[in-house]
Amino acid sequence: MLGTQLAQLHGDDPTGLADADDVVAGFDEALLRGFARVGEADALALTALTGAVAGTPLGERVAEAVGKVTAGSVGQEHLAALAGARAALLGATHDALTARFDAALGRERAAWTAPAGEPADGSPARAAARSWLHETALAGWRGIDHELLSAVGTPVEAALAEPGARRLAVLLDGLAAELRAGLPVATMAQPPVRRWADLWARGVLLAQDGPATDPTAGATPVSGRLLPLGVDVHEHETAVQVQLHAILEPADAGPPRLVRVTVGAAKVATIGGPAVWRLLSAYPVLLTAIAQRRALTVTDLPAYGGDLHWVDERAQAGEPADPFATARVLLGTATAAATAPLDRHPAAIAEPVLLEGYTVHDGGSTVDLGGQRLAVALDRLPAGGPLTPALVAASSSCLGLARFDGGRWLVQPLAVQATVKRRPVEAHNGDWADGVTDPKVAKAEARAGDAVAVLRERAGRLLRR
Repeated sequence: MLGTQLAQLHGDDPTGLADADDVVAGFDEALLRGFARVGEADALALTALTGAVAGTPLGERVAEAVGKVTAGSVGQEHLAALAGARAALLGATHDALTARFDAALGRERAAWTAPAGEPADGSPARAAARSWLHETALAGWRGIDHELLSAVGTPVEAALAEPGARRLAVLLDGLAAELRAGLPVATMAQPPVRRWADLWARGVLLAQDGPATDPTAGATPVSGRLLPLGVDVHEHETAVQVQLHAILEPADAGPPRLVRVTVGAAKVATIGGPAVWRLLSAYPVLLTAIAQRRALTVTDLPAYGGDLHWVDERAQAGEPADPFATARVLLGTATAAATAPLDRHPAAIAEPVLLEGYTVHDGGSTVDLGGQRLAVALDRLPAGGPLTPALVAASSSCLGLARFDGGRWLVQPLAVQATVKRRPVEAHNGDWADGVTDPKVAKAEARAGDAVAVLRERAGRLLRR
């Protein structure tokens, strides 16, 4: 059945998908060279962006912004319009792909409701961020230097001091770190222009004042039983983020809902692998439930659409809950949440799916479901868990996330059931959330030492001076 459903995703792309991607690619190439001096090719790319949003509420503002850029007098408000137009195109692509996924799998999705709120007062942190992002856009990635990158420290520090701007702070810090590692960008064979433009545009939009950029706007408390499906680990040199995909059975006996819980921490490049879990020690209840595959009883957790703001004190780990059993019983009827406008991007599509009865090919990089081939994102397996390409290759069941990347649908494994040496084996990305359970890995970790403890001790000494 699932193979037939997935077959519908492998047909022709939604109308206009390729055209929208070409417009975004042209804008990204212009940003690579910078807006201080716009050449003929970049002017044509920006004009194409104007045409793509003509007739929409953004049309007039984007046309004005493109005129200012080509005239050499672009201001921060013009960059905001350009970033908004780019995000709108990618958001439309996201919506078309998600609608196709829902139709193929019969998944219900809640409608988006804009949160209420009045425009907020001007934020000095966001103003500093807008200034730095303006300078980077003028210079372009090829014009970035160490002096400009060092200037990011001021807006990052200011944003970290504002709870509502910390997401912006982490984004700016990470973008600057990637640019610094790529210097000089002019000599790079293939700069990651799409990724850097994604981060830049998102930074510009997050740096605008107003309730729309505040992730805490419009929260509603939820209570009930949280049944984990799997964990997605996002690791960067400067940060780590863990997303738990789960099904919420509301206390009011409402229909089951697909939700996410996201926690994160700042880090340095020397901390990686299983050690990243120790950075999340402020969430012991959550980590225990992930590692031991237990249900959670949650009370009055703030919910923003399908995202739950985690408060460890409002949760209690309960009985064991097999994620594969949860998926078999509830995943087909659970309602998916609408995606907030700022989060609508093809790369952000991550839909929980259960695959069973497939045949593995190419060392686990593809699976065959009823005659339909589906790519497997082995490169997304985290180093901080027991799930490996070998286990994926030996698997017969997989809990994963359906994603759209590189113009195709693929699945990212979160957990597998496999047979190794004639014995059934089950592995989940979050199995080491409460400590490494593999004796060989634990021994290697002990030999390497606890980098987190060492850095915390050194930081404590510095603060005591």
